[in-house]
Formats: sequence, structure tokens, C-alpha cells
Amino acid sequence: MRTEARVTTLIGVSGSLRQGSFNSALLKAAAGLMPTEATLTIETIRGIPLYDGDLEAADGIPRRVVDLKDAIAAADGLLLVTPEYNNSIPGVFKNAIDWLSRPPADIKRVFGGKPVAVMGASPGGFGTILGQNAWLPVLSTLGTEFWSGGRLLVSRVQTVVGEDGAISDPKITDQLRVFLQGFTTFARSLRAD
Repeated sequence: MRTEARVTTLIGVSGSLRQGSFNSALLKAAAGLMPTEATLTIETIRGIPLYDGDLEAADGIPRRVVDLKDAIAAADGLLLVTPEYNNSIPGVFKNAIDWLSRPPADIKRVFGGKPVAVMGASPGGFGTILGQNAWLPVLSTLGTEFWSGGRLLVSRVQTVVGEDGAISDPKITDQLRVFLQGFTTFARSLRAD
């Protein structure tokens, strides 16, 4: 009797709020290129307020943050799709992660041992390399299992993403497919342990 393989579930989050975001387009493309027996659910940081300790003390964790924390905790892996602002992490994306790490007692449930990969796209020539590098100490502090087996740095993204948000360059599509296969295999291997 053949046993069915369990589907590997990934959560993907874009670090941009912009409607026509190149990184959100990259994430949407990723959802359509997932390997067999794997899914990618797209989540958003939209609706997460600026972190304010007084707000947390008075009202607790905002509902949007609670929902996103639960989705990440339930997933087999987390894919962060990061723009790069001023050679680092976009403020809105870091703010979201700061909220997701509240209260500190919840960090292990949400991030502890969670397979995480980072990719990104930018109009410049370096494809978010500094923004991706800036995530490394944050992810280490949160206790994630960072997948370092591949990098996806899409430079000059405006030349490979059309007006419709679709990736028009087959080379980038192939790189994305290989990246997703590698990360899915990594997440699956950690789940098996």
C-alpha cells in the first residue's frame, strides 16, 4: 500500500506595501512555481501598526499580528521576500517582525527552528544583497533555521517584471523554480527530523 506524501506548507511574506511591488510580484510568481507536494500561501504585513510598547500594554497584540503569528507557526517554512531600502531591511518589514516577536515568550513557538529563506528584487544592480544580509542577525536572534543553500537576487527587476506583474524572463523563472525546490527540500528535511 502506497502512503501519500504530506504536503510541505510554506508561508511567503513580501516586505513591501506598495500595490505594484516588484517583490510582491516575485512572491506571486513563486506561488505558481512550487514543487510537487508543496504549497506557498501568500501573507501580508498590511494592517500591522507601528510597534508601540504602550499600545501593546494597553490593548495586547493586534489581531492581524496574532493571525500572522499563528499562520507562520503552523507552516513548515517561511519565505521572506525583501526589498532593500538604504542598503538594509525596509522599516515596515522589520516592524512586522518586531511585532511577530511579541511577547518574547512566543518567539520559540513562531520562529524557533523554523526553516526560513530570503529572496528579493530591486531596480538596482545588486538585487537586495545588502538587505538580505541585514536579515541574518535578526533571523539568528529569533532562532530560525536559515536556508543558506541558495540565493535569489533579482537585479534590474523592472526589466523582468511586466506591467501585469508577471515575470517575463525565463532565466529568472528557472532560477526561482530551483530556489523554491531547494528551500522546500530543506524545510521538508527539517520536518522529518
